[in-house]
Amino acid sequence: MTSYRIIRDDGSIDRIAGQSFESYDAAYGVLERYYGDLCCSDEREFYQIVEEPS
Repeated sequence: MTSYRIIRDDGSIDRIAGQSFESYDAAYGVLERYYGDLCCSDEREFYQIVEEPS
């Protein structure tokens, strides 16, 4: 079974980074809500979704 993890571009761990999901869509939904709440802020962190090896 494939799983997906959210990581921060700077390698730090926070309340979002480090979470693991069973689907890419679920991880994407978390990031979509995070970025949607920030509007036009330059103070945001940058994340990516990576596939974890089985």
